[in-house]
Amino acid sequence: MKNGDHAVTGDDLYGGTNRYFNKVASKHGVEFTMVDVRNPDNVVAAIKPNTKMVWFELMSNPLLRVGEVKTIAEKVHAVNKDIVVCVDNTFLTCYNSRPLDLGADVVMHSATKYMNGHSDVVMGLLAMKSDELKKKLMFAQFAIGAVPSPFDCYLVNRGLKTLHVRMQRHGENGLAVAKFLESHDRVAGVSYPGLPSHPQHEVFKTVARGCSGMVVFYIKGGLEQAKTFLASLKVFTLAESLGGFESLAEHPAIMTHASVPEDQREVLGISDTFIRLSVGLEDEADLLADLDQALKAALPTV
Repeated sequence: MKNGDHAVTGDDLYGGTNRYFNKVASKHGVEFTMVDVRNPDNVVAAIKPNTKMVWFELMSNPLLRVGEVKTIAEKVHAVNKDIVVCVDNTFLTCYNSRPLDLGADVVMHSATKYMNGHSDVVMGLLAMKSDELKKKLMFAQFAIGAVPSPFDCYLVNRGLKTLHVRMQRHGENGLAVAKFLESHDRVAGVSYPGLPSHPQHEVFKTVARGCSGMVVFYIKGGLEQAKTFLASLKVFTLAESLGGFESLAEHPAIMTHASVPEDQREVLGISDTFIRLSVGLEDEADLLADLDQALKAALPTV
């Protein structure tokens, strides 16, 4: 994109993506309109004559909203076939969903996360069908210098060899944790697309064959209860990353999404009691026991 171009993006994006779009790229003359992509018509309504790109997360960070890739891509391309539809598929990986087959033009993964799976690489990757687009992006990559080292590539390639078995276990543990939290008397609400209670559960089944280990929930009480819960965890580690073999927990309003303006966080529902989990590959019983003891430590009585 260049000065004067416009992009339509999801309003529920990873904090770093939000920060880059609105506080870095916007200073170079690129305009962004953020919309709720759960309704594809919102995306179409935001398109302008200078719109060059649509960007959203298939399973959003952190609210786990679902973007209906096929419908969005069809409607956007019906308006202008040259608009590039980009999907961030970090939370699901190509094992669970393949947005290129659903009509997306570009798929992005933070390879730091599930694709690598071992929390020892910082890398991103793009996949696309268009040779012309590939040539443009590869030229930009080499011109800018965003080229990963051979050793980092080796590490990600190593991780990809176990992607299928890891994602199966992440999905199993994620669903078990989501069900457990949904039934817990110290939890006010849970979001996990693999649960029938998720408002987009049926939509999710049309874009993915399975879920991952990403689970979010609201703890009862307030900020102090959330902090006590996080400090009391023993199996889960307090950290911002996700998608590795180990289970992590974090507080989006203070950590990953602190750079998102407070009024925007309030509208989205990223409150002081909102907690994001990246459920790892540990034993299911150990994970559930850890969550249970930490919730009881944060809220001795309900």
